[in-house]
Amino acid sequence: ARNRETTFIIPKANIDQARTITGLRVIGVATLKEAFDHVTNVRPLAIELTSGYGSINSPTESKVVISLSDITGQEVAKRTLEIAAAGGHNILLSGPPGTGKSMLARAFQSLLPAPSPDEILEITHLHSLVSTNYESVITTRPFRSPHHSASHTAITGGGTHLRPGEISLSHHGVLFLDELPEFSRSTIEALRQPLEDGTITIARARDNVTYPADFILIATANPCPCGFLGSEQPCTCTASQVQNYERKLSGPILDRIDLHITVDALDHRNLLGDSVLTETSDETRSRVEQARTRQQKRYCRLLDKNLNSQLSNKELRALCPMTSAAKALLDTAASRLHLSARAYMRAVKVAQTIADLDNAPIIDTPHVQEAIQYRRKR
Repeated sequence: ARNRETTFIIPKANIDQARTITGLRVIGVATLKEAFDHVTNVRPLAIELTSGYGSINSPTESKVVISLSDITGQEVAKRTLEIAAAGGHNILLSGPPGTGKSMLARAFQSLLPAPSPDEILEITHLHSLVSTNYESVITTRPFRSPHHSASHTAITGGGTHLRPGEISLSHHGVLFLDELPEFSRSTIEALRQPLEDGTITIARARDNVTYPADFILIATANPCPCGFLGSEQPCTCTASQVQNYERKLSGPILDRIDLHITVDALDHRNLLGDSVLTETSDETRSRVEQARTRQQKRYCRLLDKNLNSQLSNKELRALCPMTSAAKALLDTAASRLHLSARAYMRAVKVAQTIADLDNAPIIDTPHVQEAIQYRRKR
């Protein structure tokens, strides 16, 4: 420290990561001798004052992702993805094999706005804990898609040094669980805390640690083990097999998923035909960004809240008013659908996101009607 200003001497390879923080005095050295020569004034090195994300020389490049326009039909599912991206809501895509569930999930990444500098710093920090690559800066939102054969520790985190798992590595991004019922019951139940609190606590006999895990969950599921229950093709599963398959997803987990949508099979004649061009991901993302901007302005007093899905029940009641007609409709629907208190409040959050996409100042009846359509049908 000189003149009461602290200067950090770090490996030259870590300069890009240090530049994500604004206002640091840093010196990058390639060898210990360079550091020694600087400290002893034999050969002083230039001090760099970091200026944040804009000064990064080698940001990571975005991977090529699927656009919504690449997917034929499935307009209802695409609308659901737009709502999920705008409000940060979790979504479950159900339907028989080959209907495009996985393709829709991967296209979701193209709807998300770029991360903020603070988010880039958090993402890079988390990923540096599980990698030996300390040079790169992660400038895109994570999209983690572990296979259902992955171990419980790999997904939730842990090990000898309690490192973060896939759940935490999805922070500020997407956790895609393809064929959710095929994951172990313990892994599925481990999603409860992060889906509710945005964090996950790993507790062991000698130590425990809490990692951030604020992600959007996108999951897919077949209606039964063979996948064809309720479709045109005959189902080969027994009643007990179907029941055991459904039991893998508990009520508390399904309650934490805001948007439930069935993806039906398409008419084969439309797959290669000359169909009307659908909206691109860029056009949809523009509306998503506008809706997120409205939320950020509304929650500017809540430093840790930017999206509707992050609100507590108290904040939701105070900041998201609705018309009396919309409230009456929601109460009636909640009674008929036997919604839990959690599902009720999550339906309000979805309705607020739909209102934000419509640029409406208050939640009205059409917003509640659409939100209720996406709740799980018991």
